[in-house]
Amino acid sequence: MAAAARARVAYLLRQLQRAACQCPTHSHTYSQAPGLSPSGKTTDYAFEMAVSNIRYGAGVTKEVGMDLKNMGAKNVCLMTDKNLSKLPPVQVAMDSLVKNGIPFTVYDNVRVEPTDASFMEAIEFAQKGAFDAYVAVGGGSTMDTCKAANLYASSPHSDFLDYVSAPIGKGKPVSVPLKPLIAVPTTSGTGSETTGVAIFDYEHLKVKIGITSRAIKPTLGLIDPLHTLHMPARVVANSGFDVLCHALESYTTLPYHLRSPCPSNPITRPAYQGSNPISDIWAIHALRIVAKYLKRAVRNPDDLEARSHMHLASAFAGIGFGNAGVHLCHGMSYPISGLVKTYKAKDYNVDHPLVPHGLSVVLTSPAVFTFTAQMFPERHLETAEILGADTHTARIQDAGLVLADALRKFLFDLDVDDGLAAVGYSKADIPALVKGTLPQERVTKLAPRPQSEEDLAALFEASMKLY
Repeated sequence: MAAAARARVAYLLRQLQRAACQCPTHSHTYSQAPGLSPSGKTTDYAFEMAVSNIRYGAGVTKEVGMDLKNMGAKNVCLMTDKNLSKLPPVQVAMDSLVKNGIPFTVYDNVRVEPTDASFMEAIEFAQKGAFDAYVAVGGGSTMDTCKAANLYASSPHSDFLDYVSAPIGKGKPVSVPLKPLIAVPTTSGTGSETTGVAIFDYEHLKVKIGITSRAIKPTLGLIDPLHTLHMPARVVANSGFDVLCHALESYTTLPYHLRSPCPSNPITRPAYQGSNPISDIWAIHALRIVAKYLKRAVRNPDDLEARSHMHLASAFAGIGFGNAGVHLCHGMSYPISGLVKTYKAKDYNVDHPLVPHGLSVVLTSPAVFTFTAQMFPERHLETAEILGADTHTARIQDAGLVLADALRKFLFDLDVDDGLAAVGYSKADIPALVKGTLPQERVTKLAPRPQSEEDLAALFEASMKLY
C-alpha cells in the first residue's frame, strides 16, 4: 500500500472518529436518555427474547426423522443446495427420514446467496407440494430460503413484498401459523438456525434486503459439529467473520430503550430491538470463542474441537444479534455482495460472481468501529481486548482506533483480501455502494451513531484498503 494511500485512509478514519453531524436529522438528542424522541414518539421500554429450540451434539442429525415422526409429519420438504445434496450431511438426514418412515421430497435448487427469483422458485415448489413440515440442511442461504418458502406457502394469497422489510417491502407483521421447520446448519456463521431473519438479493434494485419476523424462526435447530469437517478453509474463515461481526455489532447497537418508536402493539416490536442485557451475554461469549478458536478452525480441517466451538459460537451470536440486531457492517455489506462484478471467492463452488456474506461484512469493520466508537467507547475497548489488544494504557477517545487495529491484525493473520479494492471495487463505485446501503434502514438505524450519506461514502473509501 503506497504511503499516500495509507495516509489518506488514516486521515479518513480520524475524521470519521471525530466528526459528528449536528443537524436536527442526525443529532444525538434521541440517544441521550429514554423519553421523548425528536419525532414526539416515545422510545421503547421493553425487549423480547425469541430463539429457536436448539439441540447440540456430534451426530445429532440422525434424530431428525424421529423429531418429524413425533410431530406427526406426513409430507416433508427437505431443502438443500446442489453441492450439499451429494455430501454426508444431507445423506444422514435422508437416511433418518427413511428409517423413520417419513415421506419426503428433496428441493436441491437453493442458490448460494439467494435472490428474490430463487426465493420465489422455492416458494412455488413449497406451495405446490402442500408440505406439513420442512427440513433445511445447509448454510444460511438454505435456511433462509426454507424460511421464506414456509412463510409464503402458509400465506399463499400474500404478495411477495408484503413481508419484506421496509422501505423496499411493506414489512407487514406475520400473523399466519407456519409449519414446523427443522434447521440443520452445515456452516458456522449465519446463526440462521436461531433467528427469524431471511436475507436475499433484490435483483431489481441490486441490493440485499430481508424478511424479519420472529414467526419465521425454525422450530428446532440441530447443531451437529460433524458437518463442519466438510467445510473448506475459506468457507470456515468467511463464515467465522460473520460470527465475529454479529457479536461486535449486536454488542454495540443502540440500546433497546433508546430505540424509537415505541410499538403500539407487541406484534410490531421489531425482531432487531437494540442491545439488551441478555443479548449482550451471548454476543460477548461468542466473541471470546471466535478469538480463541477461529484461526485454529481455518488452519486445521481436522481440528474437531475448534470447529465444534465455532459451530456453537455461530448459534450463540445468532441468539444475540437475532434479538439485538446488527448495524453498519451488515448494512454496508449488502451492496458489496449485491453489486459484485467478477470476483469469485476461493473454495466456493458456484457458477456466478460471489463475495461471500461474511467477507463482505468484515471488510468494512475497521472503518465502521472507528466511526461508531464515539458512542459507547468502553464497549469498543472491551471487545478490542478480547481480540488481543493491550488496552491497559489506551485512552478512551482512541477506542475505535484500538479496535480497528485489532481487527486489521486479526484479518491479516487469516489472509483476508486487502479491502474492497481486492474484491473488485474502486472509488468510482462508492456512490452506488452508498445508494445500496440507504434502504437497509432495519439495521443502519440501530447503529449507535447516526450517519449521513457523506459518512457512508467516507467509510467505503476508508475500506478500499485494509493494510
